[in-house]
Amino acid sequence: MRPILFAAVAAILPMISGAALAGPIERACMASDRGGNRSLCGCIQQAADMTLSGGDQRRAAKFFKDPEAAHSTWTSQSASDDAFWDRYKNFGATAEASCAG
Repeated sequence: MRPILFAAVAAILPMISGAALAGPIERACMASDRGGNRSLCGCIQQAADMTLSGGDQRRAAKFFKDPEAAHSTWTSQSASDDAFWDRYKNFGATAEASCAG
């Protein structure tokens, strides 16, 4: 039974659009005014997958639409915001190293 289920899923996956499979960072990147480069946005998503949890990715994706939210997080005095910002900076450095040029 399992091989049949696997075969059915494998047959359906190519039919699902790329956007449906994209992570929150990739979707936000593609929708941004500087986005539209699927290769670059996909690379940035891969960096996010390596460095950020799903919740952190959803939070960071909001920065594409609302850069002020990033600034507010950066200047926050909250310990949880500081911890998130450290993870976010690591993500940015990873994305820059992996996706530049």
